Amino acid sequence: MKEIISKRLRECRKAKGLTQMQVATYCDITEKAYQNYELMTREPRIGVLVRIADLFDVSLDYLTGRTDQRA
Repeated sequence: MKEIISKRLRECRKAKGLTQMQVATYCDITEKAYQNYELMTREPRIGVLVRIADLFDVSLDYLTGRTDQRA
């Protein structure tokens, strides 16, 4: 699951034209913490994942690979 989350986080962030720092600031986490999610070294907590999904306007199921439908 880490691989899917990592890939989709990166794709969604780039599609929105955001930096890792901007996403981290929105989620109230450090830039390093967010980088770890994209690098597959850590998985985000559910609260952070919800914020990310809201920012990218996608579902949690999409971010976690349960569906390929964004919304």
